[in-house]
Amino acid sequence: MSLARAIASVGTGVLAEDELRRHVFPLFSKTLSAPGIYLANHSLGRPLDRTEDDLCEGFRLWQTNLGDAWDQWLGEEQGHRSRLAQLIGASRFDCIVPKTSAGQGLRAVLNALPGVPRVASTTGEFDSVDVILKQYAAVGKVRVQFVPCEVSDGSIDLSNLMEKIQEGVDLVVISQVMFMTGRVVPHLDLLAEQCHQAGARLLVDAYHSVGVFPVDVTSMNADFMIGGSYKYLRGGPGASFLYVSPDALSSGLKPIDIGWFAKDHPFLYERPDPPRFAEGGSAFLESTPPVLTYYQARAGQQLALALGVDRIRTYNLDRLSRLKRYLSDCGVEAEGADEGHGGFLTIENPEAVSLSKALEQRGVITDARGRWLRLSPDYLTPDSALREVAATLASILTGS
Repeated sequence: MSLARAIASVGTGVLAEDELRRHVFPLFSKTLSAPGIYLANHSLGRPLDRTEDDLCEGFRLWQTNLGDAWDQWLGEEQGHRSRLAQLIGASRFDCIVPKTSAGQGLRAVLNALPGVPRVASTTGEFDSVDVILKQYAAVGKVRVQFVPCEVSDGSIDLSNLMEKIQEGVDLVVISQVMFMTGRVVPHLDLLAEQCHQAGARLLVDAYHSVGVFPVDVTSMNADFMIGGSYKYLRGGPGASFLYVSPDALSSGLKPIDIGWFAKDHPFLYERPDPPRFAEGGSAFLESTPPVLTYYQARAGQQLALALGVDRIRTYNLDRLSRLKRYLSDCGVEAEGADEGHGGFLTIENPEAVSLSKALEQRGVITDARGRWLRLSPDYLTPDSALREVAATLASILTGS
């Protein structure tokens, strides 16, 4: 069944397991044929069957058209940027700059800021953000301060970060969803306002939000956003992005991480000095792009847009709530399944890594970050699997 026909069959109402099983599950027949229960959707999203065909399409253009494939490849790049713009609520497709990783997007921003920028971030950021900021600081490229924002009850308190902004920073870097605990960072629009009043810019890491709940970067008023398709967009590694707001683009920001695709007419091979750059975010493009990633990411993006992220979020909360309830019935307490959390549950346990390995041995794929076991059902996870996971985890914890 084609993706369009499957979505039409699902209809426009609230997503239901029976309808998804009939019409959407077949789009994933190859990955769903694997044994076991997959609850690491927050880590690596499962690909559609069609993704393989999409990749072959991009390859065959190379195979049959050789250099003449560039027209179609660049058309696919624009489609890729346009779909990502829709998914994050960007006003223009050219605000999206394809990157091979979110970290590459962060480096592009750091390198474009003048002087030695003062950066404030949190102690809860993902490892890529953390290590990049620390290394830039170690070699004198930035001055960085890390502040805690998660308090003892797990909630988010931005007061310390607000103080750093008032003391004077150039860039604030923060996640929309904390990767260890799944906590949603509230009031990012107010944080952006605070940054702008103080002359700072805001960069939001949206890797754990795009595709699993609605994101509106325009209303948020963030200057930059980084993210990718590895998780909820089912696009695999390498299909990431940097968003640069229209205001940031018009502010005179000068990108340094560039290549010949950032030129205003790259295929004319003109070499003015200084260079003439393309309009908008295309001035942040680099050298010859990895065009197959656009095909790799296409089906997952299209499915998310066709199903509607609002509907995906509602259904995801239902799956999370069911799993949380089944776990509680078995004596296991979990956090999540509400508007204050992203797309996964967490179970805090000092042996979280060992628990994840024990679950894997019993056919349940999860993961752990620090002392948090993370469990993420999605719209391919049936209710029966949720009940089985709860019973399996309870059995492991009681030693039965």
